[in-house]
Amino acid sequence: MAPLDFLAATEPAALLPSRIQMAFTLAYHIILVPLGVAFPLLTVVMEGIGLRRNDPVALRLARRWSVVMAVQFAVGAVTGTILSFEFGILWPRMMGRFGDVFGIGFGIEGWAFFLEAIFIGIYLYGWKRLPPKVHYRLGWVLPPSGVLGAFGVIIANSWMNTPRGFQLGPDGRPMNVDVMGAIFTPAFGYEFWHLIVALYMTAGFMVASIYAVGWLRGRRDRYHRLGFTVPFTLGAALAPIQVVIGDIAARGVFLDQPAKFAAMEITWQTQSHNPEVLGGLLRDDGTVWLGLSVPSLDSLLAGFSASTVVRGLASFSPSDRPSVVDANFAHLAFDVMVGLGSIACVLTLWYAVAWIRYRDLPRSRWFFRGAALAGIGSYIGIEAGWITTEVGRQPWIVHDLMRVSDAVNPVNPLYIWIMFSALLVVYAVIAYFFVTVLIRLSARWRLDDEGRSGEEESAPEEAAPYGPRPA
Repeated sequence: MAPLDFLAATEPAALLPSRIQMAFTLAYHIILVPLGVAFPLLTVVMEGIGLRRNDPVALRLARRWSVVMAVQFAVGAVTGTILSFEFGILWPRMMGRFGDVFGIGFGIEGWAFFLEAIFIGIYLYGWKRLPPKVHYRLGWVLPPSGVLGAFGVIIANSWMNTPRGFQLGPDGRPMNVDVMGAIFTPAFGYEFWHLIVALYMTAGFMVASIYAVGWLRGRRDRYHRLGFTVPFTLGAALAPIQVVIGDIAARGVFLDQPAKFAAMEITWQTQSHNPEVLGGLLRDDGTVWLGLSVPSLDSLLAGFSASTVVRGLASFSPSDRPSVVDANFAHLAFDVMVGLGSIACVLTLWYAVAWIRYRDLPRSRWFFRGAALAGIGSYIGIEAGWITTEVGRQPWIVHDLMRVSDAVNPVNPLYIWIMFSALLVVYAVIAYFFVTVLIRLSARWRLDDEGRSGEEESAPEEAAPYGPRPA
């Protein structure tokens, strides 16, 4: 099969543009999720440091981070709302059949969204208007609100991977729905913790990377030191934990979704002593091109024994397994995710050794170069994780119950392409204003810093937090 033949072979006709649009909006929205979930914790912790130590630099950082938190929350609310509507527009048959069960997670996410929106407003407008300790305590509502939102999303996603908590009626629709069973499916535990740790890691490394760039440019003041140390410590502490959780998650996929596991490992034939293939691409005949094979390692990781039997893609019906193209996407994404996680652990070890030895940050510029790239690397890793999860489940939208082709909206594909084109314009405008606002805030803060002695706290805003200033 030619490399692009699969583009013309999709049935029904609306399937390809629907998958592309869904993939784009998911990939776009996930950029905002780590800061939405984890940035509140970093902000409140920084405020706590400032209050406990009477440190104006920490308070300045917390106050500036709070406005970035609010801006990205507003943008995330827009992209998340669009994404929610897409489920009904692009996949109406799935929503019509399974919406009573699938919608549980989105209902919880809605409550979390309103809770977070209310308290972000209180937190942002509470600077200089509430007593410092009251403001700080109210800020602690935000971290669990973000986690609750992620909890709702993972309920929906884990249910799609391992649907439970209902019985199928004579018409094929769910009946006798067990809410707790639908929430706590077999995949929920490892998916939830894998995502939460990934979000906090990504936010920590992303925020730290900004101050690492400043450090490389010679800004060695307390502002940049503190702005780097707190978020990087969070990311570094979670990196080795994520390796353990990721191992547990991969083993869960091995047990619950063997076809996805075979795609992740591009395993074609069922066998024991299955090798771990690093890189490489699966061909239509089941052979691997350019991969580095480590003998028996995959069986050992999956079942703690080289004798563990791993099912291959060939053991599944072609209509019930990922295609060769999907398998290659899932495999390469999985390798990227694991590889970047391993690099994060190397940075963590470097950071820990320097701290134990010198009680100080590493002195090498190469470390800060790595830290500056860690933010982008973390985002690539989290995108790769979603590709692994979603593409590896193909051809199912609800595992073993409904195929993606059966869930898609049976409309003229031209309408989907038009809608997707309009979304590209809308998302480009959103990105432009989001980046522009952040750049202008950064410029304002830089001017503020040039006019201060270095340690005093910035003057309170007179009208609205970070609103236009009088001439």
